[in-house]
Amino acid sequence: MADSSEMTINLVVLGRSQTGKSAAGNSLLGSSDFESHCSPSSVTTCCSLGSSCRISRIIRRNGCELALRVQVLDTPSYPHSGLSKEQVKDTVRSALAHHFGEEGLHLALLVLRADLPLCPDESNHTTQFMQELLGPTWKDFTAVLLTHADKTEEAGFSEEEYLQSASSTLLSLLSSVQHKYIFLDNQKSIIKEERAIVLRKLLNFVRQNNYQVLLLKHRKE
Repeated sequence: MADSSEMTINLVVLGRSQTGKSAAGNSLLGSSDFESHCSPSSVTTCCSLGSSCRISRIIRRNGCELALRVQVLDTPSYPHSGLSKEQVKDTVRSALAHHFGEEGLHLALLVLRADLPLCPDESNHTTQFMQELLGPTWKDFTAVLLTHADKTEEAGFSEEEYLQSASSTLLSLLSSVQHKYIFLDNQKSIIKEERAIVLRKLLNFVRQNNYQVLLLKHRKE
């Protein structure tokens, strides 16, 4: 029986190699569940699920305070140095169906590096992959995580100044997902207060979508 005093949000991190997907997942969980390090090849080769402990004083629904539990599915990158696009899609679809088949997916987190420009070809390939993976409503269930935000701060950009200077390609992508985005410095250990701020933002995105979930069934091509 579901615990009425607890809410679980199910997340999946998606993106290119060396964008900080796995590190972002660790930051959200407050753990080191996922392997993450600099490498000349793609580090993550299979999906793995991490789950946080119960987190108090984060969310209230219907006037009641609920504990929060976060589940994050880490995934192989696309493009991948050792797997084809179809292999990545099949691996991720299977894991989504296995782990979130009944509860559903609340948010897919598309991880991009804030310190690198988003080019049109990369954006087109990424959005096509997201649509093929999650279906036609993918934009309603997707938020953008802009990692390596410390590099933009070192360059003297505030978040507002960064977005004012951003490429039209990035701004168009952010607009397509209803401006659901978060800046994240995952080069250092995120402190408890910063993690709570990020989780509240994610919960707000889920709330904006009326707590809907995306139900995914594995399909063999």
